[in-house]
Amino acid sequence: MKTPEQQDNTAIINPDIQVIPLEVPIMMGTLEITSLEIRKPNVTALQGVKIADLLNGDVTAICTVIPRVSTPTLTKSQINQLEPSDLAQIGGALVLFLQPKSVRAEVLRQQ
Repeated sequence: MKTPEQQDNTAIINPDIQVIPLEVPIMMGTLEITSLEIRKPNVTALQGVKIADLLNGDVTAICTVIPRVSTPTLTKSQINQLEPSDLAQIGGALVLFLQPKSVRAEVLRQQ
């Protein structure tokens, strides 16, 4: 997994990826996942989901999009293991990606 410095560098180098450190790691076989990379969703990743639902923090909408934009790719069972705070952070990243570049840049600058 990446160090905090590497995560910061990833955000600077590629603002279309956010690294979300997980409060509670999830297991992928014998591998412990402690963070997820969330990519900016494209139109394909958003198909079948109402953007308004994502913006409103709808859990079903967020859970639908997660496997389409996460590295590593999570299964439904793994998504169901996420802590609510981790789900909220992922939802926040998705909402940020739906904002114009100028808004995203300002938010990232403030972090």
